[in-house]
Amino acid sequence: MGRPTDIGVFKALLLDMDGTLLNSDAVVERVWRRWAAENGKDADEILRHAHGRQAHATLAHLFPERPVEQNLADNARLLAWETADTDGIVPVPGAPEFLAGLAGLPHALVTSADRALSQARMAAAGLPVPAISITAECVSASKPDPEGFLKGAADLGFAPADCVVFEDAAAGIAAARAAGMRVVGVGPRAAGEKPDVHVETLAGVRVRPLGGGALRLAPA
Repeated sequence: MGRPTDIGVFKALLLDMDGTLLNSDAVVERVWRRWAAENGKDADEILRHAHGRQAHATLAHLFPERPVEQNLADNARLLAWETADTDGIVPVPGAPEFLAGLAGLPHALVTSADRALSQARMAAAGLPVPAISITAECVSASKPDPEGFLKGAADLGFAPADCVVFEDAAAGIAAARAAGMRVVGVGPRAAGEKPDVHVETLAGVRVRPLGGGALRLAPA
């Protein structure tokens, strides 16, 4: 994995939320441990797979015998718990400055959270919500399906090859790859997923306009 500049020239950014722009791990752990205790499941095993997916997709992946209707009902319960719990949510280091630098540049949020949860978490972290946000309501399939990233690119008006995705989780990186996009992996979870470029946080990188609509990732 190379330097930020090795990602090459691009035209638009697609940004995951949890783990990429903000840290919500404490909340995610609390709600899944609550669910696991109620259902007699191994919370640690669930948490190894939960990041980056909608809850119903995590349940379907881990417990294929469970009825879809039951997973969707639990998905709604988990979303309600998460939306009501913002304790401990903080921005990833450098995220406020990184987002401020994107003002006027083509970018979108692409998250497995629904709109209410994404707005609650971004507000808790003190981060602005991008004008274009692809949330759970906007897609028919969760990451690692590429639908969300493809929709984000289409809504911004760019081809997938012109977009760079910022992601922290295996499911999201797989979704970006399936969409034909380059990937900047953010944080420790991304390091082992072979993104095109890896950064520990957003503190050390900025997006620089080159003119003519071209953008480049550069050290801060």
